[in-house]
Amino acid sequence: MDDHALESLLRDLESDRVERKASDADRNKIRQAVCAFANDLPDHQAPGVIFIGVKDDGSCANLPITDELLLRLTDMRSDGNILPLPFLKVSKKNINGCELVAVVVEPSQAPPVRFNGRTWIRVGPRRATATPEEERRLNEKRRASDLPFDLCPLPSATMADLNGDFFRQSYLPFSIAPEILDENHRSLSQQLASARFTTPEPESTPTVLGILVVGRSPKTFVPGHYVQFLRIDGTELGDPIRDQKEISGSLLDILRILDETLQINISIATDLTSETLEIQQPDYPIAALQQLVRNAVMHRSYEQTNAPTKVYWFRDRIEISNPGGLFGQVTPNNFGQGATDYRNPHLAEVMKTLGYVQRFGVGIPTAKRSLIQNGNPPPEFLLDAAFTTVIIRGRP
Repeated sequence: MDDHALESLLRDLESDRVERKASDADRNKIRQAVCAFANDLPDHQAPGVIFIGVKDDGSCANLPITDELLLRLTDMRSDGNILPLPFLKVSKKNINGCELVAVVVEPSQAPPVRFNGRTWIRVGPRRATATPEEERRLNEKRRASDLPFDLCPLPSATMADLNGDFFRQSYLPFSIAPEILDENHRSLSQQLASARFTTPEPESTPTVLGILVVGRSPKTFVPGHYVQFLRIDGTELGDPIRDQKEISGSLLDILRILDETLQINISIATDLTSETLEIQQPDYPIAALQQLVRNAVMHRSYEQTNAPTKVYWFRDRIEISNPGGLFGQVTPNNFGQGATDYRNPHLAEVMKTLGYVQRFGVGIPTAKRSLIQNGNPPPEFLLDAAFTTVIIRGRP
């Protein structure tokens, strides 16, 4: 959007494409506006703009436009509160002598977009939470030809392949705000479609996401959806195997069993520094292993491969490998430095919703910090076009 178009919108009254804020003091309201513009319920198929530094009457608020302000606003895209991730551009502008920030929000191709479990829409100049009927309209707006693989329908699957009880008991309470859920009288098929686990009615075909998260037998439809764990008594792949398991099932089953498997394989060394002081030191910090394994499950390629995610635990190191190289904006130069892009954006949303991801883009830095604090060397990454591997070495 060029400066001339921005100036025209700024002169206009607030509408379902324009919102003005004197400052970013209430960033939650700005997030609600981002969510509403991303949902584009009126179907303008054009971006909405939030002007920061302009009063409701259109006059300049004389807000100091600093780098810190721009960074705070940019971070709203990937802090995990708005899901799926919106596409927005934050820039400093000078329009008619007024310095301001323009937050340009593109319509989402996979609505509904939610902020903290609520679907926000724009009705003229007013923001509101979507009604069930409005959510249904948002569901119907999805364009299958443009969807990422995790939202593609699986024609060979039926509604019977999804575990409805598991969905309602183990997923819905975490994904939808409690008061919204209490008022929700929609059918199971409508709820599944709203979560993107099926295509909208009347087809109601399970998506890849639905099968992975609440499928009764996900591996039947996505053969690579499992983790191969090997505990090797040596330093080479050909050495004797102490333990091996295929960790499969729904996404929640895999993540839960992975956590248990990592925990029971960690060795704890006890250091008696005095008669009363005992220090216990693990050979690997559990927080680092969890971050790196969850990253592998989240970022792996599920399309056109039957290969599993691999966790090979050697005597002197752990190797975690997943199918799929770097994706999108992530390059070898910015990898592990907070750069984010998602091959499976809606699977990432589910993991964030269920608490397995605290904030997008910080998994690798968190793992590095945990390893250094525990006395382990930093992780080593092997970035191949077809695979991504991380090697974690034990404490000296």
